[in-house]
Amino acid sequence: MEEKIFRQVSPVLKVEGAVKKPTRISERKVCKKMSAEVLTATKVAVREVYLDYNATTPVDPEVRDAMLPFLSDEFGNPSSVHPPGRRVRKAVENAREQVARLLNAFEPSEIVFTSGATEANNMAILGATLFAGHKSGHIITTQIEHPCVLGVCKFLEQQGFQVTYLPVDRQCRVDPESVLEALTDDTLIVSVMLANNETGTLQPVAEIAKLVKSKKPNVLVHTDAVQAIAKVPVDVQSLGVDLLALSAHKFYGPKGVGALYIRKGVEIAPLLRGGHQEHGMRAGTENVAGIIGLGVASEIAIRDFEIVANRLWSLRKRFLRLLDELSMTRLNGHREQTLPSTANVCLLGADALAVQSNLGQRGVCVSVGSACSSGSLKPSHVLRAMGLSEMAAFCSVRFSWGKFNSEDEIDFAIEQTKEVVTILREITLPEEIGVCDENCPCFFEGAGIA
Repeated sequence: MEEKIFRQVSPVLKVEGAVKKPTRISERKVCKKMSAEVLTATKVAVREVYLDYNATTPVDPEVRDAMLPFLSDEFGNPSSVHPPGRRVRKAVENAREQVARLLNAFEPSEIVFTSGATEANNMAILGATLFAGHKSGHIITTQIEHPCVLGVCKFLEQQGFQVTYLPVDRQCRVDPESVLEALTDDTLIVSVMLANNETGTLQPVAEIAKLVKSKKPNVLVHTDAVQAIAKVPVDVQSLGVDLLALSAHKFYGPKGVGALYIRKGVEIAPLLRGGHQEHGMRAGTENVAGIIGLGVASEIAIRDFEIVANRLWSLRKRFLRLLDELSMTRLNGHREQTLPSTANVCLLGADALAVQSNLGQRGVCVSVGSACSSGSLKPSHVLRAMGLSEMAAFCSVRFSWGKFNSEDEIDFAIEQTKEVVTILREITLPEEIGVCDENCPCFFEGAGIA
């Protein structure tokens, strides 16, 4: 299937002999108007199709059942030495072994349980810099990282550290050579996500780690692997990373628990102090039920990986029919170096928030970007980094599916999306939606200006 190209909605408007630029969609006034008009024509949802798996996943029944005893009878503190405590400690260490197997870590002790990926990413970056006693230094990351990574990097800049934010190409990929060129004698850590949460594009982390270590062996390499776990192979030995963050609720585990892989021999400072838990790396009584759930989710991911991955690829192929069946659409991100479960689509001429709202009324749950930043009225920093115009970014919707979705649900979502977008385009005035600028990727694909 060839990638479809879209054109700008309209040229600039001429008003009383003067040239007036169309209203920029960033004002977001049009969204409320469009939603109100379209909702009057929609039916009440008779079913619910959840296509926001990148935001969170349902808990697998096996995971839920494994957790329940630790929310009732097995309530011991894993730090206690009496039998109830020892039983719980054994269960926690078994979960650590399960996560280690998922990542192909050498030792279970390389796994530190956290409250989630945000904490794990903060622990990795702050633990290698400020909390390790450094008063200054250099960090390399990318412009498309999750807000929890970008946020800690901005904080470190305020503390006197230097941060290089590497650009990506129009397919959302960072150039490994750009990482190599950015290295300095002051570089402490390189942080590049494994899979982008908005577009699903995979980053060449293994190649980056190899290049970094060949030039600066002491520089740590960290990756946020949250979106990649259980969807593509994630092997810390093959990746060559020193630090890797994951979160249970992104692969059918519970919310509020994650882990940081710390390669044996790598030393970082803890964020939380005052207790011996997690080998002294994270003080505080462990979230036992959550940890058990993470362990079982890891075991299921190993056991069912091939079946689930094949299913996700099949659903992706089915979903991408939307690009053929709906005009003026474009896939944002790399077509091949991608997760099998994500499609970020620019629906030119239809405001993404209006699409999201109206699809929700019809029972189809989608996202306009990262769940951690979707409350913002700013255009996606990821799509803008890829070169999309502000207008194109505001017309882009993320669809993400999982192992519990059916082909029928994908078909239903496609039909509802086609209907909603068609209506929105019909009622939207050109001056309300704006125009693409000439630097938007669609123009470089040969569409030109209409």
